[in-house]
Amino acid sequence: MIKNKRILLSLFLGILFFIVMILVLLGKTGNFDQMVYNTIISFRSPFFDFYFINITKLANTSTIVFVVLLFVIIFRNRYALFLVVSSLDSILLTTVFKYFVQRSRPSGLKLIEQGGYSFPSGHTMISVCVYGYFLYLVMTKIKNKIVKYSVSILLILVILSIGVSRIYVGVHFASDVLAGYLLSICYLLLLIDMEVRFYLKRG
Repeated sequence: MIKNKRILLSLFLGILFFIVMILVLLGKTGNFDQMVYNTIISFRSPFFDFYFINITKLANTSTIVFVVLLFVIIFRNRYALFLVVSSLDSILLTTVFKYFVQRSRPSGLKLIEQGGYSFPSGHTMISVCVYGYFLYLVMTKIKNKIVKYSVSILLILVILSIGVSRIYVGVHFASDVLAGYLLSICYLLLLIDMEVRFYLKRG
């Protein structure tokens, strides 16, 4: 039953992603994007400039490669394998949809430079597929409740902050980030289901 719920939720999120993508292609997300952008930049300050410029680096390619390789070197188990798969597939999915939609990045104020297409947000995608997979492992493998929930809250904060940071620093529309969350969570749920089935098969 749990696995069925996981698959159904993944399917639901996948459908929502395609709805957002269609709305973007039709140019119907402008009001949503502007509303979210105005809300986020209303908090602009030196502190948040520093916070979001640096938190977004946690999903940069160099950082992700370091984190994944470190995990693989330390653990060298099936979880490391699935983490590598998750990160690589995240990049593949992002690349495919970016070139399909070919959405230009926002033209307003930018706190950092970022090339390429805008939809969906690759930083958001990789943050879920890597740090979200860590969250899954923490919630299912750590027994100490204080450690489990403390680390889980930290990981959730990182994932959410990375998404918000992409809007704050001016390199993504809100719909890019929303689509990134929907697609990456959809994929991660499928990967976790695959990992669980792999574990059961191996006994």
